[in-house]
Amino acid sequence: MGYQELRFPKGTQFLVTGGAGFIGSNLCETILKLGHKVRCMDDLSTGHKSNIEPFLSNSNFEFVEADIKDLDACMRACEGVDYVLNQAAWGSVPRSIEMPLYYCANNIQGTLNMLEAARQNGVKKFVYASSSSVYGDEPTLPKQEGVEGDLLSPYALTKRCDEEWAKQYTMHYGLATVGLRYFNVFGRRQDPNGAYAAVIPKFIMQLMRGERPTIHGDGKQSRDFTYIENVVEANLKACLAPKEADGEAFNVAYGGREYLIDIYYALTKALGVDIEPIFGPDRAGDIKHSNADISKAKKLLGYAPEYDFERGLNEAIEWYRENL
Repeated sequence: MGYQELRFPKGTQFLVTGGAGFIGSNLCETILKLGHKVRCMDDLSTGHKSNIEPFLSNSNFEFVEADIKDLDACMRACEGVDYVLNQAAWGSVPRSIEMPLYYCANNIQGTLNMLEAARQNGVKKFVYASSSSVYGDEPTLPKQEGVEGDLLSPYALTKRCDEEWAKQYTMHYGLATVGLRYFNVFGRRQDPNGAYAAVIPKFIMQLMRGERPTIHGDGKQSRDFTYIENVVEANLKACLAPKEADGEAFNVAYGGREYLIDIYYALTKALGVDIEPIFGPDRAGDIKHSNADISKAKKLLGYAPEYDFERGLNEAIEWYRENL
């Protein structure tokens, strides 16, 4: 069952933090399509107002420009809210190595502020973005919850801390929390610009411009690339998950494994270009291989991803063709 069949009571109010970002704006869009109310909170440090521009005229949509590092703002944003979908965070492993203090303040203290605000406002469920980076240097494939290694970056550390804080809030305060460990999400509205842009939109943009993209390493690293629609499904199903899911974290992926070099040539073929990549040095903090065991999410969340990599990639290319 996809998220289209999910039933929330009439008048349900969602709060999406980071709602002007890539994942957050897709969540806002879907919630509005389902006929529910959504409050979008974003400080626009990495999100873009253009992502939510189409929703501003919708009476069910409210935009709050505020920072999750501001506890008072978090408290106000959670007033009257049934479900929090906490996506606000700074991503990028390399950037976190350059800016550890900011990542601690934003990704850990910010999430803690949201947990506290949700608790004090009696929120039904707090669903938050974690990351596959919490597996660190654990080599076992596929990645399985409960089998984690040593963390390889400040970013990964912030996500592990978020999971531990969420567990504490479930254990001591009765706040129902669900963590979603995203595996390399891609799709519409993902920003292709900047030094820390994700690889798929960056490659698409560069190839469309006739530029030669740089692959870090030999291109033989593998990832469980996950289309945005699967992530939207996981978030909404997490809201309605049974009590056994409270305090837990779940892999959110398709369960596949794609090699970067194969993706590169799939993109050149789809875009009808003949451009060879440049091979650069490995990136600090990166893991070599990653793919997910999604059986726990299937069992406890009813997660059933409908978009495999090929279907998602075709949709993403179409979107960038129309919007870049």
